[in-house]
Amino acid sequence: MLPLLTAQDTRKADAYTIKHEPISSVDLMERAGKAFVGWFINHFPDKKQGITVYCGTGNNGGDGLAIARMLDQHKYQKIKVVIARFSKKSSADFDVNFERLISAGINYTELLPGSSPLPEDKGQIIIDALLGSGLNQPLAGDYARLVKHLDGLGKTVVAVDVPTGLFTEGEIPTDALVLKADLVITFQQAKLTFLLPESGPYINCWEAVNIGLDEGFIQSLHSPYQFTEEKDIRQMLKPRQRFSNKGTYGRALLIAGQPETMGAALLSASGCAYAGAGLTTACVPESGLTALNTSQPEIMAIVRKGKKQPEILWEKYSAIGIGPGLGKDKDALDLLTALFKNYKKPVVIDADALNLLSDNLKLLKKIPAESILTPHVKEFDRLFGAHTSWWARIQTAITKAAEYQIYILLKNNYTIVATPGGKVYFNSTGNPAMATGGMGDVLTGILTSLLAQKYTPQQACIIGAYIHGKAGDELALPNRMEVVLPGKLAQQLPITIARLKAV
Repeated sequence: MLPLLTAQDTRKADAYTIKHEPISSVDLMERAGKAFVGWFINHFPDKKQGITVYCGTGNNGGDGLAIARMLDQHKYQKIKVVIARFSKKSSADFDVNFERLISAGINYTELLPGSSPLPEDKGQIIIDALLGSGLNQPLAGDYARLVKHLDGLGKTVVAVDVPTGLFTEGEIPTDALVLKADLVITFQQAKLTFLLPESGPYINCWEAVNIGLDEGFIQSLHSPYQFTEEKDIRQMLKPRQRFSNKGTYGRALLIAGQPETMGAALLSASGCAYAGAGLTTACVPESGLTALNTSQPEIMAIVRKGKKQPEILWEKYSAIGIGPGLGKDKDALDLLTALFKNYKKPVVIDADALNLLSDNLKLLKKIPAESILTPHVKEFDRLFGAHTSWWARIQTAITKAAEYQIYILLKNNYTIVATPGGKVYFNSTGNPAMATGGMGDVLTGILTSLLAQKYTPQQACIIGAYIHGKAGDELALPNRMEVVLPGKLAQQLPITIARLKAV
């Protein structure tokens, strides 16, 4: 897993690397500049386009000066440097790079406090190196005025490490003043706020470049925040053994569907089967049996007849998922209550089952230990109270996962898994083409399938979120698809899983 660091932890990693590599701080800045420029020149190869580098006088500005010098060395012909000297203070490494800029013969312009009018910028690209990860208060004064000016120019903005004005962790105010970036080239790993929806208006996309901070020390910080990578999934996935049989891969039960919502039941059952469960059973209303047999004859059925509760041999099943399309009537509540009373292994709780929990909060204490809750944002807030930010939701998820000894999989562009042990895992796969009804039902089936195959609940959450998103990526991205339908994604799962195991 790739640890995600707070600004304070990043400073510790910088200091440790400088002391123990050893390397001087200005040489580490030089390395960061080279990493930035290496990525930049591969994606902006036109050396005749105008580029203006806006620099503050701290270390982020020092990065910008180094980048401007390196771009000049790479024969970019129209490099312009603007230094915002809104303070008499400057960092030592900024000063070194300022002298190097002068020695390289690169012209620069300085903006002083109250500078007016602000300069016209004829370049096509703005490189934002004004303020970095040390920011701890909203922009004001000259910086606020400059950012508003640059935002209004309509240029392509490439931010160095962090867009000016954006906090790297914590809540992002709804009225935050941030220099909007088309691209952020960030150092070592993504900043936490990049992975939250509130950053969407300010960052179109980001890329992380390795600057050689000490990986052993970073791991030793034991960050509670982790970013899942493909290599992690490959290490967790189990091969299917040559002499195995359907019993080897578990019996999974999905309790789902009403007569008018059988689609949700079918999708969750399909996701379960395609993700590899040996035997999949769907507990569905009698009127949905024909649809189940027609669309997915591999799925067995337990039929719910009228108001009568079905007879379920609970101990027979390796894993159970409940909720997709189940409804919120008394019969659905009775089923959920019976599940918690009779089944003590971890279960997957989604959709209407989550809504039943939010209406009957006393049931939270009845959930089997290490169960998996899979809310989207509205379901999460109904369960745990209204929140004003995603950062606040993460903190609540950490608290509630520990309190109830459950896993909370909070759906998001970077789906978030909070564990009973206080860890938070951000998923790295998925795309907007997957934003369509029924995707969560397939995910419920995947998670139930993985539990049936004897993955731990934590492994099921991490693997399930990853392969769900990866299957969507494999369908959407190569084919430039605008929409990926959940049924197609379920069918893609065996291909996706096999590719991951084959690497």
